[in-house]
Amino acid sequence: MTRSTAREIAVHMIFSLGFTTESVQQLLDQELNRERFAQLGKDLPIYEEYPNRKQEEYIRTLVTGVFSHGPELDDCISRYAMGWSFARIPRMAAAIMRTAMYEVLYMPEVPNAAAISSAVELTKKYESKEVVSFVNGILGTFARTEAPEESAQPQGEEQEAHQE
Repeated sequence: MTRSTAREIAVHMIFSLGFTTESVQQLLDQELNRERFAQLGKDLPIYEEYPNRKQEEYIRTLVTGVFSHGPELDDCISRYAMGWSFARIPRMAAAIMRTAMYEVLYMPEVPNAAAISSAVELTKKYESKEVVSFVNGILGTFARTEAPEESAQPQGEEQEAHQE
């Protein structure tokens, strides 16, 4: 499993948190186990392979981190979403942006360019072109403003995948 796949699985769980009263730990226990992956893998290829220990830790870190920093991340999205109210942002796009912003702010081992590139690719998979452009613009401006030194040194998802 690649880091991009693990990230997408985390985004699914982050998205799901908006529709449940379960705690983060309950959701992780329910969704991040071999039986659930076997069930989901029948219809969703990203669940065909269960994550190894490092990937499972990465998923758990993203889901719990995004949840615990939710208000801060949503505030960031609102500040950079020029011309869009937060309510207008599709929920999947918000989950994707929260994930990328969390990685930029709290996971220095993940290159900013890789977090943003992966977020844009995920958005292409789930949203319209208009939303993809919106997400790309917000995340680019966010990274340049919040982490200007690193965002000036682009690194791609390819390079990130080889670091695993």
